[in-house]
This record gives sequence, C-alpha cells and structure tokens, in this order.
Amino acid sequence: MSDYMEGTGVQYHIHTKKGDVGRYVILPGDPGRCEKIAAFFDNPAKVAQNREFTTYTGTLDGVKVSVTSTGIGGPSASIAMEELCACGADTFLRVGTCGGIDLDVEGGDVVIATGAIRFEGTSREYAPIEFPAVADFDCILALKQASETLGFRTHTGVVQCKDSFYGQHSPEIMPVSYELQNKWEAWKRLGVKASEMESAALFVVAAKNHVRCGSSFMVVGNQEREKLGMENKFCHDTESAIEITIQAIRNLIKADSLKK
Repeated sequence: MSDYMEGTGVQYHIHTKKGDVGRYVILPGDPGRCEKIAAFFDNPAKVAQNREFTTYTGTLDGVKVSVTSTGIGGPSASIAMEELCACGADTFLRVGTCGGIDLDVEGGDVVIATGAIRFEGTSREYAPIEFPAVADFDCILALKQASETLGFRTHTGVVQCKDSFYGQHSPEIMPVSYELQNKWEAWKRLGVKASEMESAALFVVAAKNHVRCGSSFMVVGNQEREKLGMENKFCHDTESAIEITIQAIRNLIKADSLKK
C-alpha cells in the first residue's frame, strides 16, 4: 500500500501514530461521545481529530487507554480498527446503542454481542460469508460482569448488523422489501437480540488482525414490541453505556495483569 503520509508514521484517516494510543481502545460511533468517555480517564488529552475520527488518550488504573470514534457503519469502523492496530492497539470495546428485536429486550436494557449477523458489506471484503463474526470471549465476560455489577438488565446473544438504518425501520417502502422483510422474520425466529451497524465488521477485522473485540449496547427501544402494542420504553442514556464500558476496560486490565 502506498504511504500517503510520506513517511511521517501518521495514519491516513485517524491521524494517530505509534505511541499516541493505548493497548485498550473504546470505540463509540459518535465523535461527540469521545470527550464524555475521556472524562473517565486520568489525565485525558485529545491526540487527533480528522473526519469522523476523534481520539483521546489517558490512563485507567495506571494503564494507557484511548477512545476513538468510528462514525456510523462498517466501512469507517473497519478503517479505525485497521489504523489503531497499526498504532499498537490490540483490545477494542465498541460502545453504542441498538434497537431490540427479541421481545424480551426492552429500552434501557443492555445487549452484549456474542456474535453478529453479517448482513452488511464491509466484512465480505475481509472473509468468505461462511466465516462467523464472533466477539472475543474475554471481552464478552468483562462486559457482562461490568453490566451486571452496575445493576443493568443484561442480555447476551447474537445481534444483526446492516448498512441501512432506514432499511430496518421502513423496509416496506424499499425496492428490495421482499428480502429485507423475509430476512428480518428469520432473525426474529432465531432469537436475535438486537440490530446495530458496526459489530460484524469489527469482529471480522479483529479476526484478520488477531486482536480482541467486544461490543455492548444500550437499547433505545424495540420496534417489534411497538408493532404488537406492547409497552415500548425508550432510552437515550449513553452515560450508562459509557460507565459499563469503562468498568469492562478495568476488568480486562485486571484480568490481563493476573495472566502475567
């Protein structure tokens, strides 16, 4: 690959270089959440900002950690992970929001992905479709323990990843409604917990780079509950999702230190 940054060592999209980021990186989609997340770090500092990618670095429990926003969807998320790996990161926790699919998943609950349906395009340029998009077990465990310790109603399971937000919420008006609606019915029958947009790509890119990745989400609401006239609470509390991820990073730091 051409060196578009002409030997500076700076990554083309995220504008960080080796030494700028920690081993552990939190990945929100929204750049506006980075400062909120970095406020939980000790001695946080903004190290880079370009396009949808904003990065802060600080420490947690004496260990260097970072947060980098990925924007929306698999293409930009995969770019962020590739370039962060080139800078030395090897453990990633995606934090964001999702929409519930399984009727037991309600607004304000937490979903931790054990795997993701690859109903998106980015991961197909990395691995054959037969290859599963699965989260790292250590990351799953750290997130589950963090969520339950903080008192959140927690679900673990498969999530669905797609490229079109409106294809999920208004499939009937799309020219390919026949495919979208049939597949959605399949996800429901298979007990898929929720829908979001990044984990499938991140899990497959992590596999390609031999690094760890996990994902957790605060459930905004559940369109299936609404369709059936069931109570459908809405939650927009990203602070809760952030607290879970910070605690999960601490859990990973402790577990990794014990392995040594």
